[in-house]
Amino acid sequence: MNQTRLGYLYGLGAYLIWGFFPVYLKLLRPAGAVEILAHRIVWSVVFVALVLAAMRNVGFLRALARRPRTLAGIGAAAVLIALNWGTYIYGVNSDRVVETALGYFINPLVVVLLGVFVLRERLRPAQWAALGVGALAVAVLTVDYGRLPYLALTLAFSFAGYGLVKKRLGLPAAEGLFVESAVLALPALAYLGWLASRGAATFGQVSAGHTALLVLAGAATAVPLMLFAGAANRLPLSGLGMLQYLAPILQLGCGVLIFDEPMPPARLAGFALVWVALVIFTVDALHRGRRTRAAARALAPVPATR
Repeated sequence: MNQTRLGYLYGLGAYLIWGFFPVYLKLLRPAGAVEILAHRIVWSVVFVALVLAAMRNVGFLRALARRPRTLAGIGAAAVLIALNWGTYIYGVNSDRVVETALGYFINPLVVVLLGVFVLRERLRPAQWAALGVGALAVAVLTVDYGRLPYLALTLAFSFAGYGLVKKRLGLPAAEGLFVESAVLALPALAYLGWLASRGAATFGQVSAGHTALLVLAGAATAVPLMLFAGAANRLPLSGLGMLQYLAPILQLGCGVLIFDEPMPPARLAGFALVWVALVIFTVDALHRGRRTRAAARALAPVPATR
């Protein structure tokens, strides 16, 4: 199997897991959102530590200890991903899966917005058009919900910020996830201990299956991230960019078809505007990619002939 095909398989695996993640989270009730988040953090540390030990790759910790700026960046990434995970779990468990899907639909547009305000990038006209349509979509959805879709916006901005920090850190998926989770592990363990002391913990109290699912939250977190890293290393950005819409499409399907969440006409119109913005954004990115590759081929040296 060639590397590109393997990359697409890795990418499909990652986004399929993320797409059906709401179904998994629903099975963790009656655990609350913060308890689920704490277990997700703790068991991620355990799972990734086992993976790194199997790979005999623990020496990176010594190197990181000598890089305080990188450690500070990891701390920022940890806070952002904890905010993202916690918001997502809360959204799913409060029967707002459709709104969480919206967050990941608008995430690419927020990434572009951060590029303007943080990295001082200049946008092409099509990108400005996509942002304008996206802003209109948020306005329509605000009218429909009677409030800002704050869950969706929190998910989009926290994940975009996390991606920006991760890009600057340049750490591999497993190593980065281990250190980020380790930063959060002590507060998570403290919270779980506090819950247990009050007799409010669900771990070990509901059923053996429920306890096993809480433990497996670590693997359910780490495996798609590792698959995504494998895809990112093998696929062009255009291919990876097309795959990223699979997860929110599946999450939206879960919300509407499995959990019977409402989709009134105004909400559907807001989502339609988001999809129009994404079409503009994706077509522009593909066109830009083709032009860049064509320019690179034109500048490539011509092989000498004999």
